[in-house]
Amino acid sequence: MDTTKNGVNDTGAGGPETAGGHRTTRVSGPPADPEVSDRPKRRRFTAPDKVRILALLDGCSQPGEIGAVLRRESVYSGTIARWRRQRAAGAFQGLSPAKRGPKMTPPNPLAKDVARLEREKAKLERRLRHAETIIEVQKKVSQLLGIPLSDADSDGKS
Repeated sequence: MDTTKNGVNDTGAGGPETAGGHRTTRVSGPPADPEVSDRPKRRRFTAPDKVRILALLDGCSQPGEIGAVLRRESVYSGTIARWRRQRAAGAFQGLSPAKRGPKMTPPNPLAKDVARLEREKAKLERRLRHAETIIEVQKKVSQLLGIPLSDADSDGKS
């Protein structure tokens, strides 16, 4: 039995182009162009393109002219209908590409004042707690030493 180095029988059973019982694939023609992508890119129309195409279609008056414009521009009639609805709704900003990402909210003009007042309030609350602690300590010291506090001091009047 005659076999080649890869173990394929060259005696005519299957021919020399078989390897392991499988036919090898031969690509005919030139090799694939590396600069052409395997997957076509989605066509995106800019706002001026959309307006231009709609103006061309609005100017069509002869039978078959609209179809010729659609074929030349590679646009479907459904797309044109959607663009016309956007235009009728006054959504020309819908025809321009929208900026992506989160929308920025305008800053509140009173935010700085609110932040300043909140800091001031927190500072005054700290001072109040400190003063109340001092008053409590003074009361305890006066009780320990047996010094009576006057009624005017307890009312907050001096």
